[in-house]
Amino acid sequence: MKHLISINHFFWKHRWRFLLGILFIILTNYFRILSPQLTGYVVNTVVKKIDVTSNAGNIDKAQNDIIVQHIIAALSSSSFSEKIIWSGIILLILAIISGFFMFLMRQTIIVMSRLIEYDQKNQIFSHYQDLDSSFYKTHSTGDLMNRISEDVSRVRMYTGPAIMYFINLAAVLGFSIFFMLKASPKLTLVALSPLPILAITIYFVNTIINKKSEKVQSLLSSLTTNAQESYSGIRVIKSFVEEKAMLGFFKTNSEAYKKNALGLAKTEAIYFPSMALLIGISTLLTIMVGGMCVIDVNDPLYGRVGTIAEFVMYIQMLTFPVSAIGWTASMTQRAAASQRRINEFLQIQPVIKDHVENIKVTLQGTINFDQVNFTYEHTGIHAVNNFSLSIQSKEKVAIVGRTGSGKSTIAQLLLRMYDIQSGMITYDGVPINKIELESLRSQISYVPQDVFLFSETVTNNIKFGLNTASQDQVHLAAGQANIHNEIQGFAEGYDTMVGERGVTLSGGQKQRISIARALIKDVKLVIFDDCLSAVDAKTEKEILSTLNNYMKDKTAVIITHRIFSLLQFDKIIVMDEGKIVESGTHGQLLEKNGYYAEMYARQQKQESAI
Repeated sequence: MKHLISINHFFWKHRWRFLLGILFIILTNYFRILSPQLTGYVVNTVVKKIDVTSNAGNIDKAQNDIIVQHIIAALSSSSFSEKIIWSGIILLILAIISGFFMFLMRQTIIVMSRLIEYDQKNQIFSHYQDLDSSFYKTHSTGDLMNRISEDVSRVRMYTGPAIMYFINLAAVLGFSIFFMLKASPKLTLVALSPLPILAITIYFVNTIINKKSEKVQSLLSSLTTNAQESYSGIRVIKSFVEEKAMLGFFKTNSEAYKKNALGLAKTEAIYFPSMALLIGISTLLTIMVGGMCVIDVNDPLYGRVGTIAEFVMYIQMLTFPVSAIGWTASMTQRAAASQRRINEFLQIQPVIKDHVENIKVTLQGTINFDQVNFTYEHTGIHAVNNFSLSIQSKEKVAIVGRTGSGKSTIAQLLLRMYDIQSGMITYDGVPINKIELESLRSQISYVPQDVFLFSETVTNNIKFGLNTASQDQVHLAAGQANIHNEIQGFAEGYDTMVGERGVTLSGGQKQRISIARALIKDVKLVIFDDCLSAVDAKTEKEILSTLNNYMKDKTAVIITHRIFSLLQFDKIIVMDEGKIVESGTHGQLLEKNGYYAEMYARQQKQESAI
């Protein structure tokens, strides 16, 4: 339960709706509790009519609510048939009033729970966006999805139905016990005698449910992750003919989830039969003891059969709220387990974040690396080793090297996706960790190595780089990326939906749309990370020719495993094992006859063969 304390601020935010809901619960049960009293009066009236010697008509009116007292007083002078008819009409009116307040009760409490669910999902999603790349390296997408969907839904069951039924139980118990004690303290003790057994049962079963709920939620996250990875990697699965293996893996996870979920369901199943048994015992004891009192001439209840009917109705009114204790307790335990998982996530603070002293800057494009070292914490790979590089404004710099040499890490560090362990990176003389993240990243056009397109239209995917862009700007950027004509050939042109991760497009098309997304921004610094790996030689030349014009007045960092002879670079950096092993212009590096010259000769040979 302690984990649920963290959502109390949501109750405070929606306190007026919550307080109104409590008021409507009280009013609902108040008008319901009048019915047993009026029914008791009717039964006693009937008994008195049948047996004029009965004591049923001499009931103490003080045991009833003041409203019922006024009703009885108003009917006292009426005939027998009028009393019965008017009592029936009044019972119907009380049911309608109670039903109306019950409707308002659900419109406040349940709607409040939906609003809290909305707030909590936004809170979690906002936190997702604040977390840095290192977090996503160590957490699966399926688990993250499960926390924002399944876990939040279970917490909503606590903030809505569980809270509502708990308050409803308190109200019914309060009203019922109050009027039961006024009618007969002895019969009240008899009727409520099974409650201690109920409390003990709830305590022990809740402990078991809490442990089982946490296990089930953990297994559900694993199952969701398994399914999500299978959907995302369906092409790879099919190409390697591994459908049966993946199905077997999913079945194993699914079987573990089913086994634990059934175990939890069996435990929860103890509640309802236990509640029904205890309610039944309570009713039997009430009728038995009450019947003995009614026929005992020395007992205060002598002849008052209506009091037994009243008590039976009280017990029946308590049936659902009391039987719902198990369900409510189960929902609360599940919510506590889910909220614990949510709290664990919300307590994770991003490593990369703004500080009070961070400032907004207008980048001019001068970049400096000074003895920079960086190691990936989750793998221990020393990706950048004593890296020093100075890039002046409007310079064009190429970074080349074999796979795993640290090229892409440089791009990540320039965007401050990670913080360096030692050394310094500055923009125009300002340390990168002193610049506001939004200010920094909004002034950089970046094309990542791993292309990602959203399940949206082509236009919206390109405009993602600049939401305020006009359609003409979208067309211009697409033209510069040499994708405009192909988009025009699509069935719906720029309004074509590209599917999840751009599944309906080829690798080259996705890459060029990603390039257009970057080109639509008018900024001073551009970073291209191996962005032409999926296009053919002819398309590459056409894109490079437009890039020359686009990058004329910009600082450009081009990360590649190929040498672009059509682009004029002020500096070319060759990296290996996180270090700069060669540096210079194209001509200077060829004269050194080192790795760059070897790489260039190999590329020329391949192009000649083509």
